[in-house]
Amino acid sequence: MILNDLLKSLVQVIQLAIEVYIIIIVIRSIISWAGNMPPNNLTYFLRRITDPVFRTVHKYLPFTIIGGIDISPIIIIFTLYLINNLLTRLLGYIILQGG
Repeated sequence: MILNDLLKSLVQVIQLAIEVYIIIIVIRSIISWAGNMPPNNLTYFLRRITDPVFRTVHKYLPFTIIGGIDISPIIIIFTLYLINNLLTRLLGYIILQGG
């Protein structure tokens, strides 16, 4: 019982982190559409926490920039939703198996 509760809490924290990161990616994408904004703390922060993931996607999937439009945020968000869904299913399976 305690293990189930601990596992539920851990998965919920991971799911919350995934949801927050998705929101951060969306905000960064919207800001990037605005063009050349003067650098400020918000844009610096958003780039600092998202650029490593964007660079990794661009490294392994170089076709994500099509005609100057970067579709890597869509791929990242899709992957994060997939991970979130798998965690939810895994948690449900573990709970049904009794721990």
